[in-house]
Amino acid sequence: MTCKVLVAYATKNWSTAEIARTITQVLHEEGRNPEMLLVTDVVDVQAYDAVVIGSPLYEGRWLKDAQRFLKDQGEALRKQPVWLFSSGPLDDSANGGGVPPVPDVHHALIRINARGHVTFGGCLRDDTKGWVAQELVSSRKRGDFRDFKQISTWAQDIATALTERPRTRPRVTAQAG
Repeated sequence: MTCKVLVAYATKNWSTAEIARTITQVLHEEGRNPEMLLVTDVVDVQAYDAVVIGSPLYEGRWLKDAQRFLKDQGEALRKQPVWLFSSGPLDDSANGGGVPPVPDVHHALIRINARGHVTFGGCLRDDTKGWVAQELVSSRKRGDFRDFKQISTWAQDIATALTERPRTRPRVTAQAG
């Protein structure tokens, strides 16, 4: 039986979609059956064996669509393996994997009992739309800080976790004496 994995994401300028696409590709290469959807297009998370959810960070928060998805699907997500990712820092700070989740994401991790979270570097191009983005571009705070090797390794770790059997306590049987 193939493990069906939902890779759900929110995006504003499509750089988080490129991260989701990489995760989807790696899961496929690792023998899983991934489906990549915008969080607004997901109908039922219970149709999947595992879920990966991601969003860019804007002003220290996930996009509203991603926050709404976590809230609306929270009960169902608690019943399955879930991993979360954020994208956003416009520097190399995320390349070592040591950026903690922002408070809202941290609370979501606990609420849905997610197995993990990682923050990947962000991407801001010169042609990015939006007033705040253009202000950042004008101040030379732009570039692509995503580490696709780090993203691929994280996705491989998820694939591995999905093949491992959950640890169970050894059965204790009474011996006749």
